[in-house]
Amino acid sequence: MTERTIEHEYRGEQLRSVHVGTGGAVRGTVIIVPTVAAISDLELGFARDLASRGYACLVADLWGRRYTMPDERDVAFGHMGQLKGDRAALRDRLLDIVEVAKAQDGTDPDKIAAIGYCFGGLCVLDLARSGAPIAGVASFHGLFDAPDLPPRPIAAKVVAFHGWNDPMVPPEAVVALAAELTEAGADWQIHGYGHVGHGFTNPNADRIGVDGVAYNKAAARRSWASLGNYLDELFG
Repeated sequence: MTERTIEHEYRGEQLRSVHVGTGGAVRGTVIIVPTVAAISDLELGFARDLASRGYACLVADLWGRRYTMPDERDVAFGHMGQLKGDRAALRDRLLDIVEVAKAQDGTDPDKIAAIGYCFGGLCVLDLARSGAPIAGVASFHGLFDAPDLPPRPIAAKVVAFHGWNDPMVPPEAVVALAAELTEAGADWQIHGYGHVGHGFTNPNADRIGVDGVAYNKAAARRSWASLGNYLDELFG
């Protein structure tokens, strides 16, 4: 397994994504879009797990820095609000990350998927909404609200892993996402986990200090196992 920092620039911003390689054959490339806290040991751990299964990973830097939670929670949420406030600009930023992934040695442009957590879950859904020709996206406890942009056909297969008690994504938002994905012609799945809130994959979620955000070991295990099956389907 290999691990290196990739320095790249987006519209004058200096970014530092992390590439985790397999050290051998590559089944496919997985872009990982982090939570509001930016790149952390959580996403790097997911990347190392996937690399051990034969998937090269690019842990994407959208922020230009990392945040210490919960101490810098308000700053991180403010930065997220800026990015989320202009979904067209966010889409362009995400498409640029795809190009960074394509530029890495061993990446097959026809074998790219993207997974994201919390705000990163919204990001990968927006990547699918862009019509980007990637194999698939997976959202873990992501935000579902659609951008106010002209709809495009969705080429990527879509799966969303969702805690049913997530206060940020009520049931009507889940139904709305299903309708949106159906209208866009997407191959989609939504996995709902009962009695589960937001942030369920993060063992430190309770420390963030936000109501309804909590780790759930069973949902974390089930969703990760489902992701493995999903990547097998995408890449064989």
